[in-house]
Amino acid sequence: MLAYLFWHSPREDTTDIYEQAIERFHRSIARQPPVGFLGSACYRAGSIPWLGGTSGYEDWYLVEDYTALGVLNEAAVAQGHVSAHEQAARALGRGTAGLYRLCEGAIKSRDVSLSIWVTAAHASGHDAVAGLLMADGSDGEHTALWRRQLVLGPAPEYCLLAACRPSGVLPSRLPKDWAALELGREALWCSE
Repeated sequence: MLAYLFWHSPREDTTDIYEQAIERFHRSIARQPPVGFLGSACYRAGSIPWLGGTSGYEDWYLVEDYTALGVLNEAAVAQGHVSAHEQAARALGRGTAGLYRLCEGAIKSRDVSLSIWVTAAHASGHDAVAGLLMADGSDGEHTALWRRQLVLGPAPEYCLLAACRPSGVLPSRLPKDWAALELGREALWCSE
């Protein structure tokens, strides 16, 4: 499973209109899902460093594979969705994106209030990262480890989604040269 993530903020003084437009777009895609589309979610997020430190939104678009990502890309601006997409795009102030692959666990969007962004030392292998972050009895149904696949912006390499902070990301547990940033978030839209 892949997740296209889009972090974004509205132009000044358009927050209410922007949120309505975002929700309209997510509803449109959910009503007429493209082939390979698995669902979407949008969260209000606090200060997002790779969005210039401003508060904004974090969209998750889940797809089966790279082919489905291409289908979603085309569908988002095709008949049936184009007006909802254009309304949100007109109010957009700033945005950046990333493509992530699910490594371990599962995602249940409504249960996930934290996104923990981890930068591991370059010499660290995936097994070391997964062993640390998903260790200590993490509930695989409410915790998910994602790894960046394509660099579309400056977001960290790993994302751990969880209902509460796993012990593996505590500063006292992280190896030297690793960093973890916890972003709280509030669901604006979830297709589940």
